[in-house]
Amino acid sequence: MPETPSNRPQNGESEHPLRLPGRPEGENGGGRPVRKDEIVVDERGLYIESWLPERRSRRRPLYLLHGELGGSWLWERYLGYFARRGWEAHALNLRGHFWADVADVASLTFDSYVADVRAGLARLAPRPVMIGHGLGALLALKVAETADSSGLVLISPPLPRELRPPVEPHRLREVPDVFRRDFLGWAGLPERIRRANPDLATEDVMRVQHLMGLESGAARRAMLAGISIDRQALAEVPILVVGAGLDRIFPEPASERVAEWLGAEYQPFGAHSHYGLVLGEPSHRQVADVIRAFLEAHRL
Repeated sequence: MPETPSNRPQNGESEHPLRLPGRPEGENGGGRPVRKDEIVVDERGLYIESWLPERRSRRRPLYLLHGELGGSWLWERYLGYFARRGWEAHALNLRGHFWADVADVASLTFDSYVADVRAGLARLAPRPVMIGHGLGALLALKVAETADSSGLVLISPPLPRELRPPVEPHRLREVPDVFRRDFLGWAGLPERIRRANPDLATEDVMRVQHLMGLESGAARRAMLAGISIDRQALAEVPILVVGAGLDRIFPEPASERVAEWLGAEYQPFGAHSHYGLVLGEPSHRQVADVIRAFLEAHRL
């Protein structure tokens, strides 16, 4: 999506152009006032949407990483939830996604996404907590090997190479160089999709369908082949893994395996779907409450 005056926030504290359906501004469990800002990483064409408490706090900043076909829109409810409770929350848009610069998606790779995450990380306060969803969770793990992170929250993470069986070559050949929502089963009538994702309202399903963009086939093939993670480099980092019982993209048993392998805390949500974990109402709030408890327990 190109950067234009009509679709980019201007001058820092602007009104978000895409309100969540059926949810008035300011309604997210009360809490502190919020101001909105932006960080633009010009050298990589990245855009970070930031929601900040009106007053600074000593809490660690949160760095939110979307997964396939996503963008900062995925995190709007989390941005509001945590900013109103005293956390700076910064949602990255990877290149070629949502408000970031237009890019040749076919040329993007998992490694280029890792570089995007690192470039955004360099613009935040030191030692943030990285929160990743789907592919974003795998990006958080990879970046945390060498970055100084205060904690990790992995929401429906893919399996790293160390836990994956060898991939069948035909599975890699099936992935196109660029894919859209239909590749992940998100094309078609909203009511049909909602039946498979019952923790989402029809309006939420329509919003996801509308905002899903293009995705790199090379990044998905790398994930399927397996991204190696040095878990010893993460041994001192507090980690929470969240799984969803209705997740058809990254099933809940895989999330539990990741948690066990990392020695991480684990919280399953049996009645949640992949996207319901982060933007369903009220399902997202149940997950956000668990993440908040994890942050507070570790003084983050």
